[in-house]
Amino acid sequence: MKSIKNFLVPALFLFILSSNVSAQNFRSEQRKLEATVNLAYKNKKLTATEYSKLKREQEVIKGAIEKAEADGVVTPDEKNKIHSKLVRSRKRLAKYKTNREIY
Repeated sequence: MKSIKNFLVPALFLFILSSNVSAQNFRSEQRKLEATVNLAYKNKKLTATEYSKLKREQEVIKGAIEKAEADGVVTPDEKNKIHSKLVRSRKRLAKYKTNREIY
């Protein structure tokens, strides 16, 4: 019984710690999203107009991250705004991949 307890407590601690760290790593999430946008354009899943809109959106997200980290403290409000920008961009990318704009 004691060996199970000695295993579960550190495992639970590591799980909580790792989930908290990955949820707040906005720079890596933004880089992954930008790479996905570039790959979708390269594979002809996006039009040039859609690609330019998504690239502009990525620049806005980068600016928001830099602005939030400028003072060294990222407030919960800033975290929520950055997260919502990332989610919105992911949804827009998924929509653009399946629902083509025609110009």
